[in-house]
Amino acid sequence: MTGAKLGAVVMTALVVMYLALLGQQGILFFNQPNPISKAMGVFILVLPLFGAWGIWSELRFGLAVEKLGKQLEAEDAWPRFKFSTLPSGRANKAEALQEFPEYQEQTRQDPENWRRWFALGLAYDACGNRKLARKAMRKAIALNQR
Repeated sequence: MTGAKLGAVVMTALVVMYLALLGQQGILFFNQPNPISKAMGVFILVLPLFGAWGIWSELRFGLAVEKLGKQLEAEDAWPRFKFSTLPSGRANKAEALQEFPEYQEQTRQDPENWRRWFALGLAYDACGNRKLARKAMRKAIALNQR
């Protein structure tokens, strides 16, 4: 198990434990005779539902990205970036920013190719734009599922 996967498992377990404790408190509030306590209990019970939904959607996203990555590895089609990496393993942002337009243009030329969107997502991530990286990966997942 990689460090990232182990971290995700540990964090998920901690959040699930927190949500269980929160749910328990919600039930305790709900069982009180006071109507305000009952209302607080209901609202507290709703919070774990949002948390569970968040965990589920993030895990599903991560597994879908991993599946696409494995498919690219099996096809020996993993994007070949020219930028170097720092000793920490992160991309050299300055070099990644210079290479980024190439991946953006490839996606413009072939917008229905999930492999292009996957590569663009990796390029966005290397440039430090996580929000657009996730958006590109979601597009790659959607195109792959067609």
